Amino acid sequence: MTEAAIGTVRERTSRLSQLLTLLAVAVPPLGVLSAAGVLWGVAFSPLDLILLVAFYVVCAFGTTIGFHRLFTHRGFETSGPVRAVFAVLGCMTMQGPLTQWVTDHRRHHALSDKPGDPHSPHVGHGEGLWGTVRGFVHAHVGWLFTQKGMERGREYGKDLYEDRLLVWIDRLYIVWVALTLGLPFLLGLWIGGSWERGVQAFVWAGLVRIFLYQHATFAVNSVCHMWGRRHFRSRDEARNNWVIALLVFGEGWHNNHHAFPASARHGLRRFQLDPSWWVIRGLERLGLAWDVKVPSPAQLERRSA
Repeated sequence: MTEAAIGTVRERTSRLSQLLTLLAVAVPPLGVLSAAGVLWGVAFSPLDLILLVAFYVVCAFGTTIGFHRLFTHRGFETSGPVRAVFAVLGCMTMQGPLTQWVTDHRRHHALSDKPGDPHSPHVGHGEGLWGTVRGFVHAHVGWLFTQKGMERGREYGKDLYEDRLLVWIDRLYIVWVALTLGLPFLLGLWIGGSWERGVQAFVWAGLVRIFLYQHATFAVNSVCHMWGRRHFRSRDEARNNWVIALLVFGEGWHNNHHAFPASARHGLRRFQLDPSWWVIRGLERLGLAWDVKVPSPAQLERRSA
């Protein structure tokens, strides 16, 4: 298929994906919020909401800062204890062990939107409306059943397997899964004072929180390769999407990231909010992060679209 033909197909995909975005990203959280409204004061309390938001934010930084910007792209360096904290928090999102997550993502960057990309919505799914739907579903969740974990070898993860700390954390993955589900229950039990409140916290701050964050993350693979703006030249169809950026703390500035993969900062333009970068910048000022990589103004200008 020629570049012109690919461009034509992808233009149609971008328009259609507005509807797919609503179906796959907006509708499930709206359903959860509706349930929360009905159950408020009955089986959903202020404590559940506080715990849900707290666990969502803290664990999300484990993938956005730890798994992604630190371990995958080495956008900055930090100490062993900080690395361990981010590694454990990333595992607590239940998106797979660290080595699996990182090697999958490195493979994605090496072959982005080309044959071999584990979750491209554009390759091998056919033409037209049905091909677009198939591509979106594959990029969002389908690849988890067919491609995830296929590249856990040394081609994309030699440095990870030579790091004893990360290997040790990886081997204890089931412990971190138990922790991410057990802590909300224990906090609900302790603060709420009853088993019922513990179970409520387990449901909302455990199961529902994991569901919401996982689909927000999945949307980076699907939505951000189909719908959004391209501010910089890149080798693929990665796009900036402000809705996804809000949900995953800066990861939705996906075109920026694919143009400058090693950058610890993804929100490279004014008003592109990037809370993950704010945390990294804070760590740097405290002396807990160093060798922080960001593109220079000249680099930004050269790649500007």
